[in-house]
Amino acid sequence: MGNFDLLMQGFGTSFSVANVLLAIAGGFMGLLVGAMPGIGAVTGVALLLPLTFKMDPTSAIIMLAGIYYGNMYGGAYSAILLNIPGDSPAVMTALDGYPMSRQGKGGKALFAANISSFIGGSIGIVTLTLFGPLLAKVGLKFGPAEIAALILLALTSIGWLLGDDPLKGIVASALGILLSTVGMDSMAGGAGRYTFGSVNLLSGFSFIPLVIGMFGLPQVMELMSKKDEGDILTTGPRLTLKESILTKEELKRIIPTAIKSAILGNFVGFLPGAGGTTASFLSYVMEKKTGKNEKEMGNGALEGIAASEAANNAAAVGAFAPLLTLGIPGSGTTAVLLGGLMMWGLQPGPLLFIQQTDFVWGLISSMYIGNLACIFVGLVMIPFLMSILRIPRGIIAPIIVFICIVGAYSVNNNMFDVWFMVGAGVIAFIMQKHQYPVAPILLAFVLAPRFEQAIRRAFSISNGSAKIFIEKPISAVLLLITAVFILAPVVMRLVKKVKAK
Repeated sequence: MGNFDLLMQGFGTSFSVANVLLAIAGGFMGLLVGAMPGIGAVTGVALLLPLTFKMDPTSAIIMLAGIYYGNMYGGAYSAILLNIPGDSPAVMTALDGYPMSRQGKGGKALFAANISSFIGGSIGIVTLTLFGPLLAKVGLKFGPAEIAALILLALTSIGWLLGDDPLKGIVASALGILLSTVGMDSMAGGAGRYTFGSVNLLSGFSFIPLVIGMFGLPQVMELMSKKDEGDILTTGPRLTLKESILTKEELKRIIPTAIKSAILGNFVGFLPGAGGTTASFLSYVMEKKTGKNEKEMGNGALEGIAASEAANNAAAVGAFAPLLTLGIPGSGTTAVLLGGLMMWGLQPGPLLFIQQTDFVWGLISSMYIGNLACIFVGLVMIPFLMSILRIPRGIIAPIIVFICIVGAYSVNNNMFDVWFMVGAGVIAFIMQKHQYPVAPILLAFVLAPRFEQAIRRAFSISNGSAKIFIEKPISAVLLLITAVFILAPVVMRLVKKVKAK
């Protein structure tokens, strides 16, 4: 039986009233969870997993999967409106989304985010339907050496691409790497690093308090320091859904970007451990390097939103391929889902597609329903979301502070995270005043631990020999691209000097 026939059979399962409602409910809950800083897809799925103990496995995974990819939609909302990314992949969305909100174009930013998320999700689902098992095997070609080379490429790109001054970007990236090294060394017998005897530092700094502090709290300081610019966040009349719809010219700008970013993000999603953050950043880098609107990127470009949102949604769906076909989670959320599969008595692997066809194809077909539900709800919510920007500064500032405190505290139920968030906010505010970009800190903080684990595993496999990175074709090519990224600005500068003389 071909994939199309199996998909039609899956629709027979997912189109039951109960499963359709669960797919819609999961997508809606994912939107809400994604828009609330401090929760995230991993926490949302983990909290609801116990409720599925006695549910049918197909129905349970349909709801939990809806929460997962719905979260990728919702993470953009708080990033665009309040400059507080709901989840780590939305950090890149905030770079262009929030400036658009300040320019009175928040409705168009939200519309672009929803359309791009839908395109990314759709391409991811179609690819999973047609080539899931095959691409999962390709993903296995990326061992520790290849993953290390891929993340190194991302890390070396951060400083050059984010911010006006590459040197300041590199300094910010180094700070993010330094913060990521604090805590227990999981690969060296649990030795503590830079803990200074503090129990609170044994588990390292948490990402959510850092991202909330770096993005959310400085926003409050900025709002309160600019009272002379008006009492509300944006100017102009209230926006309706009709006024938020993108023009034909704007759609022509984002659709090609969304398609190519979705393809890249989907592939990254197939790589074990890469995740939506890596996909979002690499797609943003690709758009900034190859797109037609490079100068506007980071200052309110629709292409920046499209690249980030399409990539992280495609990566979210792509992560299901190694989960279902190989039993290898591609992200933290799919790791939780892997535990759920085993709890329901299912063994992920190649035989799952043969022995549990109703389950697998019921899940895949439900993604089509959930993706449609997410974009419908997301578009309908735009006028309501835009009303947030009409709230007076004197009211919205305390609300943002409250969200920041609750979001930071909810991670570990520890006041240490709240004080860390406050400290991160003050540092970020000072950095922004001196034109240091904040985003490289967060991206380096997320990517550096993955890079460390991958490179140490690679050295463990090769008995300490660095030849493993050159002998493997994929890692060798990625390292060559990395060298080009590093040397290109230097070469270009020398060429300009020569021409000037």
